[in-house]
Amino acid sequence: MKIKVEFSPAEFKDAELLTQIAITAKRHWNYPESWMQAWLPSLTMTPAYIETHEVWMAIVNDHPVGYYSFDENEEGFWLDNLWVLPEYMGRGIGKALFEHALERCRVRGVTVLKIEADPNAQSFYEKMGARKVNEHRTQVAGEQRVLPIMEIRM
Repeated sequence: MKIKVEFSPAEFKDAELLTQIAITAKRHWNYPESWMQAWLPSLTMTPAYIETHEVWMAIVNDHPVGYYSFDENEEGFWLDNLWVLPEYMGRGIGKALFEHALERCRVRGVTVLKIEADPNAQSFYEKMGARKVNEHRTQVAGEQRVLPIMEIRM
């Protein structure tokens, strides 16, 4: 049975809920706790972020189950977040969020969407039509990490 997904723009009052979605989704990949602690600032959604960025929630049965957001900087237009609660992974929610994000890009006149992906999400983005164009090397809690930089052209 196909899940009915609705989309709603996030409001500043949704910040804590969206933070919990991001943390829960990231924990799903069984990263070391020291990494999770290091990532907490970047996983934390603030009311100020929501007020200054485009943020959309996926709603199933009146409950937010995922979200995405954009960021624009001198390097281009980025998918800054895309998170889905683990119990909804593999059920089409991520695909629906990504397709909604692409539609929002078209509405905004964006021709290239960039993504700094978690390595666990690279295959998802490839299935959605994105391709790896570079890598970002970083460290988390003293350990090397390589993040794929991907993009999709509209």
